[in-house]
Amino acid sequence: MSLKNTENIAVNQYKITFDVDHDTFEKAINKVYKKSVQNITIPGFRKGKAPRAIVEKMYGKEVFYEDAINEVIPAAYTEAVADFEKVIVSQPEFDVESIDENGVVLTATFYTKPEAEIADYLGLEVTRTVKEADDKEVTEELGRVQARNSRMIEITDRAAAMEDVANIDFEGTVDGVAFAGGKAEGHELKLGSGQFIPGFEDQIVGKNIGEEFDVTVTFPEDYHAEELKGKEAVFHCKLNGLKFNEMPVLDDDFAKDVSEFDTLDEYKADIKAKLQESHNRQADAQVEEQIIKALGEKLVAEIPEAMFENETENFVRDYDNRLRMQGLDLATYFKYTGMDLDTLRQNMRPDAERQVKTRLALETIAKLEGIVASEEEIEEEYARLAEAYKMEVEKIKEAVAADAIAEDLKVKKAIDLVKEKAVITETAADAE
Repeated sequence: MSLKNTENIAVNQYKITFDVDHDTFEKAINKVYKKSVQNITIPGFRKGKAPRAIVEKMYGKEVFYEDAINEVIPAAYTEAVADFEKVIVSQPEFDVESIDENGVVLTATFYTKPEAEIADYLGLEVTRTVKEADDKEVTEELGRVQARNSRMIEITDRAAAMEDVANIDFEGTVDGVAFAGGKAEGHELKLGSGQFIPGFEDQIVGKNIGEEFDVTVTFPEDYHAEELKGKEAVFHCKLNGLKFNEMPVLDDDFAKDVSEFDTLDEYKADIKAKLQESHNRQADAQVEEQIIKALGEKLVAEIPEAMFENETENFVRDYDNRLRMQGLDLATYFKYTGMDLDTLRQNMRPDAERQVKTRLALETIAKLEGIVASEEEIEEEYARLAEAYKMEVEKIKEAVAADAIAEDLKVKKAIDLVKEKAVITETAADAE
């Protein structure tokens, strides 16, 4: 097997010619024959026992060629491109140029990573807008912690009130006729939540446990069921029970229960500090977004469509993996969203394009700046990955090549350099 010719047929597109010698191809034909003959019936021979020469005489000597070519292509192609200097970014398209007594001559056409250019990437002007954590945010966070530590209390000594959770049976009719979805038993409804038709929850307020009553409401004109839009409906209801979500008191004891602090003031100060850290991280992320956008605009390269398609598929696979971690998959996701695979690809395409351009830009910067990854840094990254995935370092090394680790580290160093040299203007977010 050997590479015979390399031809640059278009921008970032190459065609190589390589061959497979007669002996190698002959072995592949024999292998295919042994697999296939079990299903071949030739008159005068038991099924699966016809000699190869007889099969070829009846069906033509080319009968095993296609499968034999598929058998030899992977190894032959890998050997042919072993010393190819450019990075191949697409699946090759193969063609058979000739088959004769010398063997097989094949061609493979593929796209390569483009040579990119970028300038003026140091000293980018960006804005860092930081929101100051305020007392309102602290109060909102305290409210969420309160809610997580609340408890449901059964109510037996009063009528229903707003904010209660009412357990109700109901059946709705329009013009005396029941309609689909208008009946339920033991349904829990928080009064004042606005979950039901406007006016429904208000008419439960003041009712007592065990009481049966009618609620009259009018469906909105924009209601999702066409046959109910604007119609007046009567729901016959029964109030089975009431519960109230009791919130803990915000005091020093509450702070001790939910945090490491002894006083509520200390706990509030800690919440505010953490909120500020979050706002600072958001501001840093926005700076990076601005830098990435600027680098994409400054990048000059003719990027093959295959690179965008490959990255889009990476995004889809990653999304599928995340769904599976939640006990779902793409098929279930499509069922509930009404989306399909093509739509998902279209939605992910813009981010995939940005990712490809950003990576190219940073790889080019790393090359221009002479950025390298040391052996020590590569080993540290292996250790970090091993810790993150709870795996042995050697297992990580088996799964991820050192060259790939080095490339990722160079890209990270490049973005760090661009951020370090950026001209950042600090501004405060307005109150709104």
